[in-house]
Amino acid sequence: MDRRLVALAAAVPVVAAGAFALNVATGDSVAQKSVTPDYIEGTVTSGKDTAEAGVWVIAEGKPGNKLMRKIVVTNRRGEFVLPEMPDARWSVWVRGYGLLDSEKTSARPGADLSISVRKARTPVQAARTYPANYWLSMLNLPSNVATPSGMSGMKLGCMLCHQVGIKSTRSLVTREAYDAGTKKAGTMHAISLGLGRDALLDSLADWSQRIAKGETPKSSPPRPTGMERNVVITQWNWGDKWAYAHDEIATDKNNPRRNADGKVWGVDIGNDRLLWVDPKTNTTGEIKVPTRNGYNTSWCEATSGPGRPAGSGGFQTLGCPATAVGGVSAYVGKYHNPANPHNPMMDAKGNVWITTQIRREWAEDIPAHCQAAPGIAGRSHHRQLGYYDPKAKKFNLIDTCFGTHHLQFDKNGVLWTSGDSTVFGWFDPSKYDPARPETEATAQGFAEVKVDTIGDGVMDKPIVGFNYGVIPNHVDGSVWSAQPSTPGQIIRYEPTTGKFEQYIPPVPGKGPRGVDVDSKGIIWAAMGGSGHLGRFDRSKCTQTWGDGTQCAAGWTFYKPPGPMMAQSTPGEGTSADLHYYIWVDRFNASGLGKDTVILNGTNSDSLQIFIPSTKKWITMRVPYPLNAYQRGLDGRIDDPETGWKGRGLWFNDGLDPVIHNEVQHGWLGHAQFRPDPLSR
Repeated sequence: MDRRLVALAAAVPVVAAGAFALNVATGDSVAQKSVTPDYIEGTVTSGKDTAEAGVWVIAEGKPGNKLMRKIVVTNRRGEFVLPEMPDARWSVWVRGYGLLDSEKTSARPGADLSISVRKARTPVQAARTYPANYWLSMLNLPSNVATPSGMSGMKLGCMLCHQVGIKSTRSLVTREAYDAGTKKAGTMHAISLGLGRDALLDSLADWSQRIAKGETPKSSPPRPTGMERNVVITQWNWGDKWAYAHDEIATDKNNPRRNADGKVWGVDIGNDRLLWVDPKTNTTGEIKVPTRNGYNTSWCEATSGPGRPAGSGGFQTLGCPATAVGGVSAYVGKYHNPANPHNPMMDAKGNVWITTQIRREWAEDIPAHCQAAPGIAGRSHHRQLGYYDPKAKKFNLIDTCFGTHHLQFDKNGVLWTSGDSTVFGWFDPSKYDPARPETEATAQGFAEVKVDTIGDGVMDKPIVGFNYGVIPNHVDGSVWSAQPSTPGQIIRYEPTTGKFEQYIPPVPGKGPRGVDVDSKGIIWAAMGGSGHLGRFDRSKCTQTWGDGTQCAAGWTFYKPPGPMMAQSTPGEGTSADLHYYIWVDRFNASGLGKDTVILNGTNSDSLQIFIPSTKKWITMRVPYPLNAYQRGLDGRIDDPETGWKGRGLWFNDGLDPVIHNEVQHGWLGHAQFRPDPLSR
């Protein structure tokens, strides 16, 4: 195997000989401690020693208390190095586009493996490991959905929980099976009704029948090339087969060196657990998320007010078929989640903040001090706040006047939230003392979303819409949110003046979900509906007041790699991928450069990485387990002096239900980019 040469730089040459070494200058033997390598290397070939470039080598082992994986890519000569392997017995195998999965080989660190693989014999065999978006691109939607807006709405509604195009969704074959399957969750059934259920069921059945007869996607995903081959992915299983691990957090958004080498945290929205992984010890654990006053109604049974039916205040996920006529689920009771914690975020002290339901979401239960406030009076909201103090090992729960969903701290330590349809809300931890309950009210604030539509300085038009993503702009102090309808819009709030602005994306952009900001104050948005990356530069606006259409010039859209929906309109195409959220790497935590923009490729088993300086894309594919549905994403710098080993991206598998996963278990992922595929 053609390995890189290692230069010996020593004053006196030494020749190793087992546990001893020979000093060439004197002839004396010197005791020497042998060192076991912490890597596994090898080559991958097919046929008559044909090197297989750009294929994944996957190692699975259990050096801690849960299963761990390491995944790398072969170079152009079929060579690979699995670096930083804990001392354990590993099962090593190969997966690659155009190949059959290889047999598994047992190995320990220090091994040099020769792995032989077989080519796929048919297009059907080759396509078994294609990501879901390639299969979804074959779906012929009914005419009312096959418009750009219709396809955008279908994606935003049907991919909130799991991928569409995975084996469990494309292999039902009969219309009756799809009818029963879409009634297994109340929300899924409701979405199908909104899309035109009968025609949609016909389309799904036709799609599945064509696949059953051997039809495969028109295009195939390319193997990794260039920088894509330098990736090292480490995974740790966490939770269990019923965990709905929605998001993760590794560090402070404003300081990526916070919590260096520390535990990475995640929320299990399905079972009210705070999950953690210790990457140093390769161990995992969980902590129960509490509620107040014994509140114990699961999310799918929650009500929005007295006398209203079960499910009216919650989300009808798997196991909750209450709103589906004739719905039957084998998973009733598997998700008991009165708290349904959603989004974790870390503060400057290392506390883990979450959006979480601490009580009923009835209007009657909103704190008294905000019952009559503009934008609040007479309405209910979902989720409040809480945080876990890892040092004290204690939760603190906080009631809010406003609904919460995502969290972000600004540069002054104030926590901004999305999750309300009429107001922006914030909470200042510096004004809060858990020992003084009255500070719960004085530490929080909110502002009703209204915009000036005629330019007279008066906020005259209320904007009602679910504020999903949220990001404070550290450059000018503004705060931004995204409302992911079709076409949707982004909202700007200026705390110093109390003024709001709205900006609606022009064609082809639709459905902004996540928002983030780069070091220059430019806003980036994941266009979940159309599948684009959106860039918004407010400095290009000649007018900032208006009905949202006033600054089309501020928008720029970039199309990530991947297939389009079958009936996409030329020039206004809709991607078969879903970009669930977004993260901008302001501090080069990834090692890919400052202000690198990263989209969740949640229907393509990938992270889609955009380099603004070159306008180029890097697709970081997660080949195993298939159905990798990324949600939460951030980056941490553990040690800036150790090169690629001290940096990396953190992300999680948020597929719901996990039973759709190739391996029925959730996991946390860490992606690092080394200088080349053989770096150790």
